[in-house]
Amino acid sequence: MKRLLATALLGALSLTACAQAPQSQAAQTQGQAKAPANSSAADAKVRAALSKLNPDVSVEYIGVAPLPGFREVIAGGQLVYISDDGRYLVQGAVVDLQRENRDLMRDSAALAKFRQKLIDTVPVSDRIVFAPPNPKYTVTVFTDIECGYCRKLHSEIAELNRQGIAVQYMAFPRMGLGSKDHQDMISVWCASDRRRALTNAKGGGSIERRDCKNPVSMEYNIGQRIGVDGTPAIFTADGTQLGGYLPPGNLRLALDQWAEGKGGQ
Repeated sequence: MKRLLATALLGALSLTACAQAPQSQAAQTQGQAKAPANSSAADAKVRAALSKLNPDVSVEYIGVAPLPGFREVIAGGQLVYISDDGRYLVQGAVVDLQRENRDLMRDSAALAKFRQKLIDTVPVSDRIVFAPPNPKYTVTVFTDIECGYCRKLHSEIAELNRQGIAVQYMAFPRMGLGSKDHQDMISVWCASDRRRALTNAKGGGSIERRDCKNPVSMEYNIGQRIGVDGTPAIFTADGTQLGGYLPPGNLRLALDQWAEGKGGQ
């Protein structure tokens, strides 16, 4: 995956198993830093600093960070804090010791909202869905048919459904556009029975070559824009990334904890 900023400074945010914005809601939470007196000047300095790192950088969002003296920035689907004067860049965990050791970067409302907005542009009809009746939770999973952990997750799809979890797959051919992986995923998405074709492909079965108008490239590009660099990548309904592969019981627990956290906000 192409890095939009210097690799040494911006690593992958997503916790994946097979390697490859609106105003932040955090601004309304307790302990949120206030905007500098001249926000536009701070934003300009932040943009200049990012441009110096990489002139082609794509900046999707700049807003007030919960860390005093810093701006919250989403670039290339990744989150960093940059000081208002454009001098310092912070990436990784930023822990608030007065708020139950909360990791502010992991819990960024702006990043989740950015991801949610892009994911929601893909209609359910363009996804491959495995869902129980009246699911408790629905997750979006960027998947690849070759990835071992994607295959493992899919082998447990019945148990995920029994746990009340609906899985909506979106295509992320990790070998890139134009690859055999990419063409095979097009063939799956063009099958008359996508669910059966996907299950067959993830089981190592032969893939009948097909072509049609399909969303595979679009879904791959959306995955790149929200920072997916490997598969599987699992997202909740509000754009929070839960990580890569999780066993069914662990995924249900993570979703319960996510829902509890949402209720407490």
